[in-house]
Amino acid sequence: MSPKPQQQKPPGVQSAMDPRPDCGEESYRGSGRLAGKAAVITGGDSGIGRAVAIAYAREGADVLISYLDEHEDAQDTAKHVEEAGRRAVLVPGDLSEPAACRGAIAKAVEAFGRIDVLVSNAAFQMTRDALEDIPDEEWDYTFRTNIHAMFHLCKAALPHMGEGGSIIASTSVNSDMPPPKLLAYNCTKAAIANLAGGLSQLLGPRGIRVNSVAPGPIWTPLIPATMPPGDVEAFGTGTPLGRPGQPAELAPVYVMLASDEGGYVSGARVAVTGGQPIL
Repeated sequence: MSPKPQQQKPPGVQSAMDPRPDCGEESYRGSGRLAGKAAVITGGDSGIGRAVAIAYAREGADVLISYLDEHEDAQDTAKHVEEAGRRAVLVPGDLSEPAACRGAIAKAVEAFGRIDVLVSNAAFQMTRDALEDIPDEEWDYTFRTNIHAMFHLCKAALPHMGEGGSIIASTSVNSDMPPPKLLAYNCTKAAIANLAGGLSQLLGPRGIRVNSVAPGPIWTPLIPATMPPGDVEAFGTGTPLGRPGQPAELAPVYVMLASDEGGYVSGARVAVTGGQPIL
């Protein structure tokens, strides 16, 4: 189903979207692939993060859900995690602040005693027609939220991750083919892919794998909250598959990268783009 023209204020909430994104609430079936693992997922209240949280719980993992302030969405995600018989820990906070990153990791260690999987997924973007339209503060905030947070999260989590640990970052197809109206976002997503590639080599000797997922146009609250209504209506129609992707269509990739079955997959960048290649 194609999105309808709509607009929200950032960061956007899933409950107000039309149609509602499919995060696998009714469809995802687990098979114990993450049994006993403890995971941290940033931006886990909605969209891709929510789909990953639901899938991880149904695969047997306890989940800490870091989110900004979308409390209703976060509580709904936690309900699905708990219905799967797993623990859900909700931690609100602005990850553009290093202290919030360290605080989320500390809460996970307090709750679970360790971290097996870190999914750095929270992101901010804003559409601007011209370079002069981008406020300095917005440029800085985009970098602090998207790439600086990944650095601080990884640095804080590493002392609590052992051999077999997995770090997964959400990058974007935009890092290779940058749409001009999302300049700051595009740059941060390219930096995330580069950081993940470097970390995979740096942390390999410690037995910790690092990978990234490059989504194409995925129907999440970020879209109606940061794009004009006309762009929302056309969102995803330019892909070879001719439609936006649903968050549930990414979850299996994040599961594989977190699971022991992906034990020799590190330094990979997995495209989930509806047919648009990445470099």
